[in-house]
Amino acid sequence: MRKFWSLFTNKNETIETTLTVDQIKKEQIPGHIAIIMDGNGRWAKKRSLPRVAGHHEGMKVVRKVTRLANQLGVKTLTLYAFSTENWKRPKPEVEYLMKLPEEFLGTFLPELMEENVRVEMIGDKELLPAHTKKAVEKAMNDTKDNDGLILNFALNYGSRAEILHAVQKVLQDAKKGKIDENSLDEALFSSYLMTKGLPDPDLLIRTSGEIRLSNFMLWQLAYTEFWFTDVLWPDFSEEHFLQAIATYQKRSRRFGGV
Repeated sequence: MRKFWSLFTNKNETIETTLTVDQIKKEQIPGHIAIIMDGNGRWAKKRSLPRVAGHHEGMKVVRKVTRLANQLGVKTLTLYAFSTENWKRPKPEVEYLMKLPEEFLGTFLPELMEENVRVEMIGDKELLPAHTKKAVEKAMNDTKDNDGLILNFALNYGSRAEILHAVQKVLQDAKKGKIDENSLDEALFSSYLMTKGLPDPDLLIRTSGEIRLSNFMLWQLAYTEFWFTDVLWPDFSEEHFLQAIATYQKRSRRFGGV
């Protein structure tokens, strides 16, 4: 099985440095790219640093990838920043992770405004610390009129919880007569998800060599192209991002057809 998944995985960290933005833009650019940013802790451990150092370094990569995605004309970039399961991590690490959105958005917001980027979020905002929630809401409000790249943070997000909540809302609305249960189809159900209004991802990237979805966008990734790499997130470069897109561009997407 591992051998099978290796077909979808970039095991070699040596990449094609000849790839350029202009070359990539000659072919179809994925409209929505989702990234599971994995490997911050292992990056830090390899350097005998605390795990939080890896998270801080990973934040710099988010900035680089966001700039490049915007330059390429990607419409939506969804980043898996903190899962509902991540609360199980050591308290000091969780507290640091909850400070990162405030630090990132505080320093990067002027550039996001200049680049016409709109900040969005999926996840349960109400369970976030007040300072984290405030930083995210400020960024969303300040950028709400921007119509360029959507930078969508999955923060305190879990796909199973999202789907269960959607099912509960559908049942409530059916009971109230707001919808006819016989009219329920994929499009209607998708409108109850946190990603309402966003297209499903065209490309999923996961770093660090892990080959699983980790409760991320289980409904939305049904026909998404996957690209896995052993590269740890803090080492993920613009060249890696271009290579992932170049691989995507070589694939034939049939959505169950011939």
